[in-house]
Amino acid sequence: MRTRRAALAAIAGAASLALTLSACGQSGEGGSKEEGGDTKGATIGIAMPTKSSERWIADGKNVVADLESKGYKTKLVYGEDDPDQQVSQIENLITQGVKALIVAAIDNKSMNNVLQQAADAKIPVISYDRLILGTKNVDYYASFDNEKVGELQGNYIVEKLGLKDGSKKGPFNVELFAGSNDDNNTRYFFGGAMKVLQPYIDKKQLVVRSKQTALNQVTTLRWDGGTAQKRMDDILTSAYKSERVDAVLSPYDGISIGILSALRSDDYGSKTKPWPIVTGQDAEVASVKSIIADEQSMTVYKDTRELAKVASNMVDAALNGKKPETNDTKTYDNGAKVVPAYLLTPVSVDKANYKKEVVDTGYIKESDLN
Repeated sequence: MRTRRAALAAIAGAASLALTLSACGQSGEGGSKEEGGDTKGATIGIAMPTKSSERWIADGKNVVADLESKGYKTKLVYGEDDPDQQVSQIENLITQGVKALIVAAIDNKSMNNVLQQAADAKIPVISYDRLILGTKNVDYYASFDNEKVGELQGNYIVEKLGLKDGSKKGPFNVELFAGSNDDNNTRYFFGGAMKVLQPYIDKKQLVVRSKQTALNQVTTLRWDGGTAQKRMDDILTSAYKSERVDAVLSPYDGISIGILSALRSDDYGSKTKPWPIVTGQDAEVASVKSIIADEQSMTVYKDTRELAKVASNMVDAALNGKKPETNDTKTYDNGAKVVPAYLLTPVSVDKANYKKEVVDTGYIKESDLN
């Protein structure tokens, strides 16, 4: 009996040891090699905000292509500007066993619970272009220098009005638009632009006739062009009975197109009423065409192909026990932590340099602009 008991104890001990070793050998849901996992062929979840903008469609394709070139599988979803839908999609991606998440948030304050689920499953999270707020469960941030975007827009207005070199004193009439109030980038874009424009407003060289100058007065929910068009219509009706608009700060090409539609309805673009300066961002095809046609004045070009590479490199490093490359570890405080970031440099584009910047680089095909 003693011999039999000893044998059974030995078998049980061996089984327990085997289970322990097996558990240690399994990767967590994050699948990092540091934890003993093999990331080759791992699936990465990508959550983009909407297909209504060509920019986000391109981002999705670029991220997928770059990850797949590294040997990963991908699951790409679009939330169609519905925060609840996006959260549900991310929950599903976690349930499906993705090993990392790349998220361009629709509502940057709606992610706390779902990203806690990701953290519990040891899934690294890359915040893509739009910083997710209020949670420590964001590992890295991939974006552009967002304040610089606004500075480029503001400087373009000041330069083209002749205020920068002092050749003209004004006053000139300017109206201000900002992005969606649930997108953290909005305050950086607007803050960068106002850092340039505010001194001229203070000196009354620039006049905002609508008196709408605070960020909460000028935001455009979901970056919607139709919403911007209606607001511009209202401004023209209430504040420009005999005066003309000289410039409009627009943070994004889709908003710019809406603003231009409102201006066109008020006879801007005619021989007697030339277009004001209208800024933009993202170098979307419709807006580059508008720039060529001397309607929209400029856009800020952000090469999202490079942004996709940054995000996929962050995923690759995080899953393989390496520290992703960052170049800003101080600026992007999301309210729960300072998120390490890699920021790319945006470029101002107008009729003078669009060919060099967006056509010759292959970002837009010349045939698409004909």
